[in-house]
Amino acid sequence: MLTTYSQTLTKSTTSGARSLSVLANSNLHKQGALVGSRRHQVQQTRTLLGFVDAIDKRVYRWARGVMPAISKTEQIALGCGTIGFDRDIFSGSPSLQHLLDTYKPKLTAEEQDFLENQVDHLCGLLNDHDVSMQKDFTKEAWDYMRDERFFGMKIPKEWGGLGFSTQAVSMILAKLATHCFDANATVAVPNSLGPGELLARYGTQDQQEYFLPRLADGTLIPCFGLTGPHSGSDATSLIGSDCIVEERDGQLGVKATFKKRYITLAPVAGVVGLGLNLSDPNGLLKGQGEEGFTVALLERDHPGLRMGDRHMPLNAAFMNGTVEGEDVWIPMDCILGGQERCGYGWHMFVECLAEGRGVSLPAGSVGAARGVATAVGAYSRIRKQFRVPIAEFGGIQEALANAGSDGVITIAGTDLMNAIVDNHEAPMVISSVMKQNCTERGRRIVEQGMDIAAGSAICRGNNNYMGNAYMSLPIAITVEGANIMTRSFQIIGQGLTRCHPHMLDLITSLQMPKSEENKAVAIFTSQFHKVVKHGLTNFFQSVSRGLGATVATKTRSKKAYKDGDKLLDYHEKQLLRLSANFALTADLCFSLGGRLKFEELLMGRLADALGGIFLGYATLHHYSRRRGIEGLEAVTEHAMLKLEAEAQDALLEASKNFPGPLGGVASTVMKMGCFPLGNMTRPYDKPHDALTKEVSRLMTTPSELRDMFQENVYMAPEGVTHQVSDLIRALPVCVEADKIASTLRREKRQPTEEEANKIAKADALRDVLIQVDVFENLTTEESQEGYKRPALQGTEERLAALERKEFVKYG
Repeated sequence: MLTTYSQTLTKSTTSGARSLSVLANSNLHKQGALVGSRRHQVQQTRTLLGFVDAIDKRVYRWARGVMPAISKTEQIALGCGTIGFDRDIFSGSPSLQHLLDTYKPKLTAEEQDFLENQVDHLCGLLNDHDVSMQKDFTKEAWDYMRDERFFGMKIPKEWGGLGFSTQAVSMILAKLATHCFDANATVAVPNSLGPGELLARYGTQDQQEYFLPRLADGTLIPCFGLTGPHSGSDATSLIGSDCIVEERDGQLGVKATFKKRYITLAPVAGVVGLGLNLSDPNGLLKGQGEEGFTVALLERDHPGLRMGDRHMPLNAAFMNGTVEGEDVWIPMDCILGGQERCGYGWHMFVECLAEGRGVSLPAGSVGAARGVATAVGAYSRIRKQFRVPIAEFGGIQEALANAGSDGVITIAGTDLMNAIVDNHEAPMVISSVMKQNCTERGRRIVEQGMDIAAGSAICRGNNNYMGNAYMSLPIAITVEGANIMTRSFQIIGQGLTRCHPHMLDLITSLQMPKSEENKAVAIFTSQFHKVVKHGLTNFFQSVSRGLGATVATKTRSKKAYKDGDKLLDYHEKQLLRLSANFALTADLCFSLGGRLKFEELLMGRLADALGGIFLGYATLHHYSRRRGIEGLEAVTEHAMLKLEAEAQDALLEASKNFPGPLGGVASTVMKMGCFPLGNMTRPYDKPHDALTKEVSRLMTTPSELRDMFQENVYMAPEGVTHQVSDLIRALPVCVEADKIASTLRREKRQPTEEEANKIAKADALRDVLIQVDVFENLTTEESQEGYKRPALQGTEERLAALERKEFVKYG
């Protein structure tokens, strides 16, 4: 039995061993097959990756081939300045709350006091008409500006300056512009384009100790020499402003030849910051400093420097002229920042330009806006035609409402820009938007004011408060990059590269040397995928937000704006929709490659859209900070409807005219994303007539909205004749008299003695305020004894030859 059991166990064991052996062999076979399969998959993956890598390289090489090389200057420019809210717009999802939390324009008590006292005193020293006729200020005015540090407002206090904020400087310039544009321009340059701030940041200790106290107290008036005959808006090309590094008597320096023009304050400047194109053919810098854009500091008596000749910009009186020199020797100590700052001028220039373009020039438009809103608004109620105030005429109402809403847009954009700069940012793209948009709106505002004021605006003299502004705004349009170039090239040309979330890295990868191609391909591929994802995200956001915006707009009441919360909610959603549309369009611009820089019609339209979106957010930012003012909802609604329509129309024109070999495809994608249901999803239109009439009414009658516009307008003391002040003070008197007259007509009765006196007072004010200046003699020659006008001489000569010399003979 045991034997049987043993045999059975042995057989069983042997059988099990055989089974295990078979199973093991089977498993080994399967594992081998699996390993082989995996090896095949790995091989396939490697082949696929190699194929994808090959495609990536081909796409990269194609993109590198169509993308023109970026010059060293362009590379430096792309690294200058800062980006912030402009990138948020390019992302397609900016945030109003972020603006409100981050940027809060404000003044210190010291700045407010200066605005109310020193600025008012300076305005009192200036007669705008006399300044324009004499083409200069009095010495008393020049001395006061120097003594009170008007030329050193941005210079730190430790160097003798006022150390004011950007907001303070902007408001000072705007107030000066409400009274005298020449004072605005004169004070603006040292506080934006002068070398004061650059010295404080980049100057050597010796330069700072010598120049900053003298700039702060006005001993030296500064100017900045950049533009030449062959480099206007392309000022940084520095054509004709060359210098070569040389060594003389053991001293290193540069020999420079330059011919600058349009240089504000050059005829009276004591020091000029001079932009030069430095070259070092003999390698004398020896690694300390570089070739390229360099800034030199030259005092007026520098050997070989010529300053003094004047231009005459239209009828403006501010000093503007030339800076010239041939083979001028400039020691290295005169290079701003010393030798190590050679070639660093681009960085300095960008910081100057951000304030000059984005702050100083818009401040002039703010002054014009406040002046037109208050003075012309009052004039249109005081002036009567057909026994009716012209403020009741529809054409006047349309012009006033447009001036008012453009004024609010300009004020809002300026406040936000000032706060951005005071937040230690230097946004080149936003500053370009502000310069182009605000100066253009400023010109339109003044044109509207001229149309309304009519004859009283064209007859020059002390009573004319519009003429000099009308002749000054076109100057702002042309300086620091003409608006045509700023709009059609700079804003989007720089913005798309600098502000797009992925574009800069992608372009950088295309500029890398061939020795780093693998790294470049990896960066390019990663960024390209992000661009595609970014475009798809904005496409679907455009569609969804567009449909939602269309429904909200079609079902919205025309009076919905009266609820401030609903006003903000509605318009922020429209701006989000437009931001997604803009961001999608920006992504489609990649289809143009290097051709984009030549498609200026497209870039101009996109600049219009970007400007409308940014200023829309600025307007909502302004409303959120100032809400509670009676009538602010109406003018904000008017402004927002205009901005949304402007942005929508710009994008529509871009979609109709998208250029390039893939323009048809890009156009179709853009239309599908931005306007998915065609005309139905283009809901924005200009403000309706009822809103226009309401804004006009608020601007021509005493209201809190008028009070807001009147903030920071120069008012002469009571009893001093000053047309703007007199118009503003007369408005409530005339409005009350009109109400009395209306009541008398309705009640068909005679006025009481008190009512009659009020009507008589208003009539007397009207009679005075509609008068224009008359001059017995306009020229010095006319005032000479015995002078007879040439035309009258001719009349006498012809009459003398006739037998009958008069139609009716008297006496």
